[in-house]
Parts: sequence; C-alpha cells; structure tokens
Amino acid sequence: MALISCSVAALLFASVLLADETAVTPLTNVHAHNDYEHKHPLFDALDQGFCSVEADVHLVDGKLLVAHDRSQVKPERTLQALYLEPLRKRAQANQGRIFAGAREFYLLIDFKGDTDGTWKVLQPILEQYADILTVFREDITQTNAVTAVLTGEQPRAALTALPVRRAALDGKIADLAGTASSGLIPWISENWSSHFKWRGWQEMPNDENLLLREIVTRAHQQGRKVRFWGGPDSPALWRAQLEAGVDLINTDKLADLRKFLLTEHQPQGTDK
Repeated sequence: MALISCSVAALLFASVLLADETAVTPLTNVHAHNDYEHKHPLFDALDQGFCSVEADVHLVDGKLLVAHDRSQVKPERTLQALYLEPLRKRAQANQGRIFAGAREFYLLIDFKGDTDGTWKVLQPILEQYADILTVFREDITQTNAVTAVLTGEQPRAALTALPVRRAALDGKIADLAGTASSGLIPWISENWSSHFKWRGWQEMPNDENLLLREIVTRAHQQGRKVRFWGGPDSPALWRAQLEAGVDLINTDKLADLRKFLLTEHQPQGTDK
C-alpha cells in the first residue's frame, strides 16, 4: 500500500508541475533577445511566458549551431536540438500551440555569415518541421504553432522567389516605403541607438516620442510588427515602447520584464 501511495503521490506531483507549466500567462508583446545565452535556452523564456525567442546560427560542418560568436559554438547545440525539436514536442502536447492562451509563437533566426550556405542547410530543416511551422503562400498566411522569421544576413532574394515559404523576413524601416507584403516582411526591427538618443533619463524628448509613434503607426497600417534592439534594457524604455504601441519589447531580462508587465500593465495581445 505504501508503494501504491508513493506512486499516486508522484503522479499527483507531476500533474501539478504540468499544470504550473501550462498555466503561465503568455506574453505576446515581448521578445527574448539572444535567448540561447540564458542558462536554459528556450525553456527559461517559456517559463516566463515569452512568445518570441531569438537564436543566432552559424554554419559549421554542415550543421546550424546556435551561439553569438562562431568561437562559442558547440556541436550539440544545433538549431533543432535547442529550439525546433522541443517546440515540436510542446506543440504536440498542447493541442498545436506553444501556449494555450496565445495564437502565435515566433522563432527569430539570425544568420551569422554565409547567407547562401546557411539557407541551403536551413531550408530543408524547416521543411522537416512543416507540421508546426507557419506557411506563407503569396498573400495567404496559414498560422501554425511557430512562425519562423529570418534576420541578420538573411537570404532575402532566395526567400522572396519562393511561392511557398516556411519562414518570413525581418525588415527595416526602409521597407515601410517598399512594396513587399506583410506576409513576406511581418516585422520591422531596428537598432534603437541608430534612431533615438534618449536613454531613459528624465522625459523622452517630444520629437523622439513623435518619431517612435510615427514608425509604429506606419508599420501597423501595413500589418507589420515593430521591434527595437540595442537600447537600454530598462523599465523607462519598456514603458515608452509599450505606450507607443511597440509590438515586441526586446529584452535580456526575462523575469524583470515579465514582472514589470504583470505589475504595471496588463499583457497585450493574449488570446482569451
């Protein structure tokens, strides 16, 4: 009887852990910058409810290895092992979603050198995970558990030429004046420091506040999201971006940003 009781207790404990994992409030307006540098890549972000993560990839001996610099790569840290495989398992266990309360989850894949070679390896990998990846066809987007977005030294011409794609492109402000669809370029990502001098001290200058809101408005009119990187990772900047309608607040401080959003603001964009 004692053994049976222990088994039952173990099952109950496991069910509590699973409930805690799936009960986290998803945050659809945050982005885990350089996610792979956390102690537990992907899983630390998932534990905090993040619906967008970033992985830098280097092509090494025919494999896509995740690291910020090529000198830091390790053969076991592939894009599949760290991200695609665990995301597939989570989607399969969660009725086709990464979070029950959020429709989309973004995997931003940052190309680090050798654009053509990296894409040649990545394209068939994405096809292997077609069961969980969003697919893009001309002006039709079929959202799936994970939406892959390519950034860095991205294969823009090669991806644009495809009639059916398992990934989209990360754009720049200049793309707001172009003709590419929001299906091809759903994001606009820019270096904060290249456009704004404000670092969170005192009030944000009015001209910079207006510029920020103008960028967001133009992007939203075209059906695109906005993300800034390279700025101060602080509550002052988080608040300014949130109030301006920035869609994806970039951070390395996962727990701090989550606490900020849940204590000062309601999470935006969660599906009920």
